[in-house]
Amino acid sequence: MSSKSSDAVPGVRALSNREFKRWCGVSRGAFHEMVEVVRPSLDRQGRRGGQAKLSVEDQVLVALAYWREYRSQFHIAVSWGLHETTVGRIVKKVEDLLIKSGKFR
Repeated sequence: MSSKSSDAVPGVRALSNREFKRWCGVSRGAFHEMVEVVRPSLDRQGRRGGQAKLSVEDQVLVALAYWREYRSQFHIAVSWGLHETTVGRIVKKVEDLLIKSGKFR
């Protein structure tokens, strides 16, 4: 995983494969596939403008947490140390990129 990880939910990476799927609703394999699909568009390294606070992996985890838990964007923002509108932007970007790829339903 990226060194830029926020560790907002540090235990997630230590979960067993079964627990990981319970936490976010997808297998680790599907998660890594999602990360690779969205990485070219979300990875800000070497680009102009500010760097993202969260790694690409963490951005996908934020979106998965939103879809899985039905928590408000405000509550997810508090958990991850983000602003509520940032959570909304992350979820929208990840969702649009995954839909555009055609690999996930």
